[in-house]
Amino acid sequence: MARCELFLCGDVMTGRGIDQILPTPSSPRLHEPDVEDAREYVALAEEANGPIARPAAFDYVWGDALAELARASPDVAVANLETAVTTSEEAWPGKIVHYRMHPANVPCLTALGLDVCVLANNHVLDWGRAGLAETLETLAAAGLVTVGAGLDAREAEAPVAVPTCDGGRVLVAAVGHRSSGVPAAWAAAPEQSGVALVRSLDRDEAARVGERIARTRRGGDVAVVSIHWGTNWGRDIPDEHVQFAHALVDAGVDVVHGHSSHHARAVEIYRDKPILYGAGDFLTDYEGIRGLEPFKDDIATMYFVDFETSAGGASLRDLRIVPLRLRRMRLERGTRKDGVHLAAISRRFGTDVAVAADGSVVVRETSRSIAS
Repeated sequence: MARCELFLCGDVMTGRGIDQILPTPSSPRLHEPDVEDAREYVALAEEANGPIARPAAFDYVWGDALAELARASPDVAVANLETAVTTSEEAWPGKIVHYRMHPANVPCLTALGLDVCVLANNHVLDWGRAGLAETLETLAAAGLVTVGAGLDAREAEAPVAVPTCDGGRVLVAAVGHRSSGVPAAWAAAPEQSGVALVRSLDRDEAARVGERIARTRRGGDVAVVSIHWGTNWGRDIPDEHVQFAHALVDAGVDVVHGHSSHHARAVEIYRDKPILYGAGDFLTDYEGIRGLEPFKDDIATMYFVDFETSAGGASLRDLRIVPLRLRRMRLERGTRKDGVHLAAISRRFGTDVAVAADGSVVVRETSRSIAS
C-alpha cells in the first residue's frame, strides 16, 4: 500500500487587478462596459480592506495558503488557471471580460507550488489563439504542466501524468462545458488550437473521458477529471451534473474536480470517491465588488484529498477542506464560522462532516447519496 495526497483548488485568476499589483503588470486597458482600467479593481479592494503595497512580491497573494501547503506537503497540486499568460493585444471579439497576466509574472504561479494548471475554461483564449500559444509556452518553460487546452484536439484532450514520490502517478484530464461560458469556437480540432470541450453531459461522454484515462492508466494511479461547468452564482446543482459526475466515477475516475462557480458548492462522496461540484474562486480581484455577500464568495477553499493506493486502485482515506479569506488581494486563514458554512452546503448529499476549531472541514465517513 502507498499514500497519495492531492491539493485541489478552484479558479485561480491572476489577471486584471492581481496582475496590476505584481512586478510587471500588463497594460491596464480593459474592454469591459463599466470598467476601462484594471487598476480600478485594486482601488476597490483597497477601499474595502486597506492599502496594498506595490509592487507585491510574487508570493504575496498566496498568504496563509503557503503555510497550509507546507504543513500538508501534498504529492500533487492542481488548480484551474483562469487567466491567459500573454502579451497579446488581440482581445477575443464579442467577449466582455478578458483576463491576462504578463508572462514575466509567472513566478507568482510557481510560488504556489502548482504541478498542474487546468486550462479547459472560458478565459484561456481571451487573447486569441496567439495568446493561448504563448500561455502554453510560458507555463511549460516555468515547469508547469498544462491540461485541457492545446495546439490541437489531441494535445488538449490528452491526460497528463504527474509522478509522486513513492513511484505512483496522478493522472489528470480536463474538459470544459458550454454551460460555463466556453465559446463553441474555442473547441480544439485536429488542426486548430483550443479547449477540450464536451458537447453534452451524458454517460456516453463520461465514458469517452474515462477511456482517455484508461488508455494510459496503470495500477496504483489516481485519476482526476477536472471540469469547468455551470453558472457563476447559485447553490443549486443541476441533476445532469450529478449524473455526469457519477458516470465519471463509474468509468473509473477517483476525483471529480468541478469549478466555474465563484463560490464553493457542495461536496459529495459517491462510491468512496469525492466529487467537488464547485471548488469556487481561489484567487480573484472581486474583493471590493458589492452585492455578492449572500454567496460568501470571499471564502476561498483548499481541498486536500488523501488516498491509499495499490495495484487494485485508490481508496479514499480523508478529505479535508480549509477555508481562507481574501483581504487586500491576499489569502488569509478563515474562521470556524467559514468552516460551518462549507459543511452546511454539502449536507444535501448526506456528506458526514466535522468542523474543527480552526475551521477545517473533515469528511468523516461516507454516508448515502441522494442520487445514483
